[in-house]
Amino acid sequence: MAETDIIQPCGEKMRKTLRWISETLFAHPEKTRHQIILEAQVRFDLSPRECRFLEENFDDRPCLS
Repeated sequence: MAETDIIQPCGEKMRKTLRWISETLFAHPEKTRHQIILEAQVRFDLSPRECRFLEENFDDRPCLS
């Protein structure tokens, strides 16, 4: 895999999303990462690719694929 093939969050929307997820995890330890990621997907109107990035890299549920 070439260095250019790695999916990386880019743009202000993803920076804001990741910051919000981090702050929310800290402020609401009773919520799971999965719950917070689902909320972030709606809150920040993420594309399917952005949603997949979050699920693959930050979700606490095991990957099914």
